[in-house]
Amino acid sequence: MASIDYSQKIPNNVDLSSDKRLQRALEEWQPNYLEWWNSVGPTDFNANEIYLRTAVSVDSDGWAHFGYVKMPDYRWGIFLEPRNESRTVGFGDHLGEPAWQQVPGEYRNWLRRLIVTQADTEPASVEQQRLLGHTAPSLYDMRNLFQVNVEEGRHLWAMVYLLQSYFGRDGREEADELLQRRSGNPDHPRILGTFNQPCPDWLSFFCFTMFTDRDGKFQLLALAESGFDPLARTCRFMLTEEAHHMFVGQTGVGRVIERTCSVMKEHPGKDPAQFGAFPLELVQRYINFWYSSSTDLYGSEVSSNSANFFAAGLKGRAFEERYDEHKALEGSLKIERFIEGKLAAEEVALRNAMNEVLRGEYLADCQKGIDYWNRITEKHGVEFRLAPHRRFHRKIGDYAAASSTTRATRSARRSGTRRWASGSRPRRTAPSCSR
Repeated sequence: MASIDYSQKIPNNVDLSSDKRLQRALEEWQPNYLEWWNSVGPTDFNANEIYLRTAVSVDSDGWAHFGYVKMPDYRWGIFLEPRNESRTVGFGDHLGEPAWQQVPGEYRNWLRRLIVTQADTEPASVEQQRLLGHTAPSLYDMRNLFQVNVEEGRHLWAMVYLLQSYFGRDGREEADELLQRRSGNPDHPRILGTFNQPCPDWLSFFCFTMFTDRDGKFQLLALAESGFDPLARTCRFMLTEEAHHMFVGQTGVGRVIERTCSVMKEHPGKDPAQFGAFPLELVQRYINFWYSSSTDLYGSEVSSNSANFFAAGLKGRAFEERYDEHKALEGSLKIERFIEGKLAAEEVALRNAMNEVLRGEYLADCQKGIDYWNRITEKHGVEFRLAPHRRFHRKIGDYAAASSTTRATRSARRSGTRRWASGSRPRRTAPSCSR
């Protein structure tokens, strides 16, 4: 069904009331979720009414309602795209077989791992951003922040539904654990390193939504190809909401750059920081950090896990329909690798290079946003060009052992630039598990 039933305690379009066991399990989890939200969600704003959008259907047109609501009263629920009865597995060894409506027993652990890893990122980002409402540059930015937060919470609900519906006791335990881990907690951290990093200021938030939420887009695109149909249908609807998050990031950084360029024109030869603007070298450093950390989320350049997930039909390539051959048995991908202290190109069997295929799509998409920012500096006649690099500051894969610099970093070193806003310097990325 396309419409969403809001008459139930948990809004949904999956006919939840017909499965009383699952309904009871999710209703028991709901108070724990609200306790988590009140404990580590956006601080000090739960009593305020916020202008937010809420999904009312999964149709591509007219799917959302806008209105004022207190965030703890937001109607989080379970929304899947309608089922296509004729859908088949679109890639891997099971190509052409009917899509699975139940978890294939032989792939149960792999599939649960994929879902849990994706699910863990959703509450993590809310925890990372919980204090930002106090320093919002404008009401517009505050509303965007809270919209992102509540939608990340709904994405958690989407994954928890899959865990509780299809993985029995193990799934219920995993759902509980998602509310126990905490971003940055040294004893019980989030699964992926990027989601344990502090996000203490708004330039970090804009970079996070530009780069890390864009990673989310491509991970969801890959999972939306899954032969496990409930996961694919869930991720397709999540992508509808994810687009706004990336818009917030790209335009947010763009506004920062616009302001800096304007100040540089008004006060030539002066430090923009003296007039309340971010020096472009500092913007570059923020971009370097989140770009590099988010690039690490794809894992190692050569990966047997990615090969296994593709072969099993669990996680495909973004936009799989663009490819002519869907088993990826014969092809290869030339990858620049850092081996024994040297860069060298190597032909890697295509299935083992699936992390790099997805990362390549991601980086190409990032470049569109970077080009947008550079058009701003060009418009103002400022020669500075933002130029992050895929090898810089990597902690996962071949480049973790390399020492790389970006053009902007070299320029800053030559000029002696050391401009960091108080308390805003990004920390180094801790090693993380690959997806």
